[in-house]
Amino acid sequence: MYEHRRQPLLPRVSFLVRLLRNFGIAFAIIAVALGAGAAGYHGFERLPWIDAFLNAAMILSGMGPVNSLQTTGGKLFATVYALFSGIVFLAVAGILFAPLLHRLIHRFHLEVMDDERA
Repeated sequence: MYEHRRQPLLPRVSFLVRLLRNFGIAFAIIAVALGAGAAGYHGFERLPWIDAFLNAAMILSGMGPVNSLQTTGGKLFATVYALFSGIVFLAVAGILFAPLLHRLIHRFHLEVMDDERA
């Protein structure tokens, strides 16, 4: 997926395309996770869709639930969804930062290789 350290640095336009692609992947993951959370709150707690969406968004962002949970199923769902949200957060951070960190390290390797040749 990424260029080898001996290959030249990716042109800026191609790098921006890579960033946009990773942003799209991250956005899709967040949208699916948010949809699953909203469906879970709506199904287990019988919250209206807007409140279910709000609770899912707050859990996914790490802020915590807005509505108090009344059912055992809802509490179990919220527990699993909170753990799932932590994993999604880490995965999305990796997807977003990978191209930036790769470019930085790749540039560093190119500079080191140039210094060794001189």
